[in-house]
Amino acid sequence: MSGKTISEIVDLASAFYGSATLFAALDLGVFAAIAKAGAPVALKPLAAQLNASPRGLRLLLDACVATGILAKSPDGLYANTEAGRLALVPGGPADLSKAIRYNQDVYPAWGRLAQLARTGMPVEPPQLHLGDDTERTRRFALSMRGRALAIGRGVVPMIDLGAPQGRLLDLAGGPGTYAELLMKANPGWRCVTVDVPAVSVVARECVAQAGLTDRIDCRAGDYHVDNYEPAAYDAVTIFGALHQESPEQIRGILARAARAMKPGGRIFVLDMMTDATHAAPAFSALFAVNMALTTENGWVFSDEELKGWLTEAGFTPGETRPVPPPMPHWLVSATRN
Repeated sequence: MSGKTISEIVDLASAFYGSATLFAALDLGVFAAIAKAGAPVALKPLAAQLNASPRGLRLLLDACVATGILAKSPDGLYANTEAGRLALVPGGPADLSKAIRYNQDVYPAWGRLAQLARTGMPVEPPQLHLGDDTERTRRFALSMRGRALAIGRGVVPMIDLGAPQGRLLDLAGGPGTYAELLMKANPGWRCVTVDVPAVSVVARECVAQAGLTDRIDCRAGDYHVDNYEPAAYDAVTIFGALHQESPEQIRGILARAARAMKPGGRIFVLDMMTDATHAAPAFSALFAVNMALTTENGWVFSDEELKGWLTEAGFTPGETRPVPPPMPHWLVSATRN
């Protein structure tokens, strides 16, 4: 079995240099400032615009060039790359600037990974981003919105709700982004989206801004214990949530979802997933660590484990489908028996 070379081990040890460079450039507004200029920019005017030290900013900008997130001309002008223009400029066509804020928030927790290994417990309270810290909760919800917008462009066309009209139950719906995208794609449908109170507040704001308050009901709730109207929903979605739950919790969540669904209705589960080894794909295995650092039961399950739980809950599972880039998610659908 081959592993990394010595050189690759050195690269791995310093991989966080690139992440820190990206986070700092976003914090300063580098990508937005260059986009606003409309042309490659020189160091001194950019430093003045960003209220930054020319020396410090030059070091940061050159690090951005070295990591491939900025370009630099022979005469020293800095420009956004094509990918940076699309994904790192707020409001860009593939904007990931808010989604990346989540990675930045959990960045300190990764420095305490040995503590997780010793104790098996998260290194920070999950409530930090789920209500206790109002600002971080809001930042978390909006970063999830940014991530959902990026993923939604690929996943929503993959979802066939099966009828021109119906009711959708969106569990752990975050800021309501997937509900919003699905309702826009299915104008005959209505949706109830559920999340914890602090997050549902943000969801109501986002849904109102989208002009969908009449079709999306943002409920405060807890999908660990909530019981929904029996046989009232034609479809259920659980997107990017089950990786923070234990197998027993997942069984309970799926059982309650099944009771809320009409026979023949469809459930769609979007998540990071691994193969049976729990070690591949690599990003999913690393994401399992990320979830364990910040949630009590965080991990990443395999698609076959998920299909087993769906079968126990009264569903007939369908295929596992990869979601198009940029996010390495998988979509599993199943039909209510």
